[in-house]
Amino acid sequence: MTEATALYDIPGPVTRRRHTAYGVLAAVVIVALLAGILHLLSAAGQFTSTKWMPFAYEGIQELLLHGLGNTLKAFATAAVLSLALGGLLATGRLSEHRPVRLLATVVVEFFRAMPVLVMIFFVFVALQVHPLPALVTGLTLYNGSVLAEVFRSGVNSVERGQREAAFALGMRKTQVMSYVLAPQAVRAMLPAVISQLVVALKDTSLGYLITYEEFLHAGKLIASNLDYDLPFIPVVMVISPIYIGMCMLLSWFAGWVARRERHSPRTGAAEVAPAEPGTLLPGGGPATAPRP
Repeated sequence: MTEATALYDIPGPVTRRRHTAYGVLAAVVIVALLAGILHLLSAAGQFTSTKWMPFAYEGIQELLLHGLGNTLKAFATAAVLSLALGGLLATGRLSEHRPVRLLATVVVEFFRAMPVLVMIFFVFVALQVHPLPALVTGLTLYNGSVLAEVFRSGVNSVERGQREAAFALGMRKTQVMSYVLAPQAVRAMLPAVISQLVVALKDTSLGYLITYEEFLHAGKLIASNLDYDLPFIPVVMVISPIYIGMCMLLSWFAGWVARRERHSPRTGAAEVAPAEPGTLLPGGGPATAPRP
């Protein structure tokens, strides 16, 4: 049964019936909309066997798998480097030394404001590097700068008393960051980190503009094939669910990490023994009731 919260009361019978009616109506509208779209695509000949024939050939399947592998390779490399760069820049922005903090701020604001495509083209054309390093460099500079702000905001979101208590216990700044602030900040910034990694995954599709043979580039080669009557819509209907599935898998992984962190012994609540009658004052006997 649904529990009441500060922002949500348990609905009554009338409200539940109204919500059910709204849900049924919304489902009918969505089904009707999808049916209309499918009818228009069918009328335009997008479901003919000629347009879907390419996906039955082994060569086309290998082309798509090769492109998917290149996409995952670019994403994995850019994700690792972005997290490392974000952590480095966030450390610089949180530094007590003004020159270091100023330099980190300039780098973060510059690369965060630059369009990803401009950075990719600059590295590819001006520096004349291969497509994969150019794509990874552009994604790393942009997403690393955004993640730096996410990390910095996550650390600053921890209650100030936690930092002061740690320093009062004699811990050094590195120990305070590693054992007190960072573990608590991870929970707050994990959704934003995963959202930014999803953006990085989708931005790998920009690689086809610099001839990097990633997943979208493979789809573009299939869609522009005149022998199959330009199967653009079938290619979109095949590639889009795969992109959506990868993003959902990444979100599921983030949820799994969050659940594992909640059940970790390091973050679990410590059991406290129940109070028992006994000596309450040092050096004295059992507590007695005050005399009238």
